[in-house]
Amino acid sequence: MSERRPFWVIVGSLLFFALAPGTVAGWVPFWLTGWRVQPPLLGIESFRVAGGALVVFGLGSLVECFGRFIVVGLGTPAPIAPPTRLVVSGQYRHVRNPMYVAILAIVVGQSLVLGSGVLLRYAALVWVLFHAWVLLYEEPTLESQFGASYAVYRRNVRRWWPRVRPWSGS
Repeated sequence: MSERRPFWVIVGSLLFFALAPGTVAGWVPFWLTGWRVQPPLLGIESFRVAGGALVVFGLGSLVECFGRFIVVGLGTPAPIAPPTRLVVSGQYRHVRNPMYVAILAIVVGQSLVLGSGVLLRYAALVWVLFHAWVLLYEEPTLESQFGASYAVYRRNVRRWWPRVRPWSGS
């Protein structure tokens, strides 16, 4: 590994953070709603508090995952500069796709805060697209890159629904 690689991994991750999650969980929701608050979904005011918690949780989770890719994976979440090591620690011990789960939490959270059915439908579309991407690109790519270690990980950690107890394999 070259001496400048850690710097470029950080820069690449920051750029990708702004580009991908920033667009999916930031710009598109803003474009769809103007972030205007509507009456609460189903008339339940407490949904706003739950939505705020989802946004905070999702953002914290996303930042932690990006950091883990840099420090543990020695790469970025971007397909053009992927990690060189399989990341199976932290949140990845509970669910295989915590970044996507975090982005969905942010979008669903915004829909609850804003009372936006449009954002809830957008979140469903985003999940379908994430699922297709994971099935058609990510999983085959990780299987090819990491072989048996990814296969073991895949058998023990679910794709979308987090494990309550963290996986202790390596």
